[in-house]
Amino acid sequence: MLFNELGFSSSQIGGGITIAATSGTIARLIAGFCLDEGVHFSNLLKIAALFAISADIFLFNSYDINKYFQGQILLGAAAGIYWPAAELAIPISCNDFPSAKGFALARTADALGISLGSTIGTIFSWISNIRFIYLIDIFCMILLINIVSLNLLRKRSLTLESNIFLVKNNTLSEQLYRVREVISDLGPILFLSIFCTSIFALLQSGLPLDLAEGGIYRLPLSKTSSGVLLSTQLIFILFFQWPIGNWLSKKSTRYGLKFSLICLSFGSFLLAFSSFFTNSIILIVFALVFIALGLTAFLPTATEGVIRASSTSNRGIAMSLFSQCFGLSAVLAPISAGHIIDKQGNGMLLWLLLSFIALLLIPSTNLINKLKVDSTN
Repeated sequence: MLFNELGFSSSQIGGGITIAATSGTIARLIAGFCLDEGVHFSNLLKIAALFAISADIFLFNSYDINKYFQGQILLGAAAGIYWPAAELAIPISCNDFPSAKGFALARTADALGISLGSTIGTIFSWISNIRFIYLIDIFCMILLINIVSLNLLRKRSLTLESNIFLVKNNTLSEQLYRVREVISDLGPILFLSIFCTSIFALLQSGLPLDLAEGGIYRLPLSKTSSGVLLSTQLIFILFFQWPIGNWLSKKSTRYGLKFSLICLSFGSFLLAFSSFFTNSIILIVFALVFIALGLTAFLPTATEGVIRASSTSNRGIAMSLFSQCFGLSAVLAPISAGHIIDKQGNGMLLWLLLSFIALLLIPSTNLINKLKVDSTN
């Protein structure tokens, strides 16, 4: 929004997002290798925060395309370093607390952070000072550095950390072999993750476009109405995340992923079905409820599954590949959705395809039976 107001073209803004995604991909792999080589997660979180602060400074002062691209490179690197370290920090820091519930709490915190960030961004947009969001982010990164610097956090994780990082000083060929090994072990979960995170990405890109374009008979919605529906979606995720995550922490990974796919399929079908009614706000709200249930079921379940299915010496790489699923879907899903909506004139076919794919993927959860995700480590 900010850079669109500065006169940047859509291709320039999209190019910055692509640069950030590329930077994040490289940073994720490096962070994963570092974690498996014994680097403490708190150190990587501090480095990620410093990269984010640098990115915020560049973007806050960016009035030309070069500074925008430089800021996007740093922002992508910050996200790439942060996510594997933050995800692995959860089971390491849980000690006697079940890691599945730890992931559910972390996803609840994520949902709260997204909701607060969207609210603050909206407020700054109203007062025509949207650039100030970067100052808020700098404050949050300084707070993050202080939190991970606490001796209590480091002491809680030291006893487990000594048993988790077993691989040291691997050659490049050995590192690449470990990547292939992790992909082979986690293939079903990673594939499902790309699909589920694509739906999450489409809620931020494809759904607003669909609502603005209108359906086959559904009238186009105003920016205000679309904004209210999108905010409602975030509220659903926030309120569902802990109860759903806590409930599924007592179930198997396969059960949680099947539940997620069923909800995502039905929610996507309702969105497609809403295209045939002129006034379908209630139908869209019900669709968003089921999609929120599916996403809140997927996020902690899949993360816990990745931790359980990966060997202790490869968990850093596993988390970096898992977080890369979010990056892939964030780049590919909006492009594909935009092409379908532009060609069809509405999002009915898009949501119908997603509903059908989700149904087809349900049997693939049985492949997870070959993994060790339903046993405790």
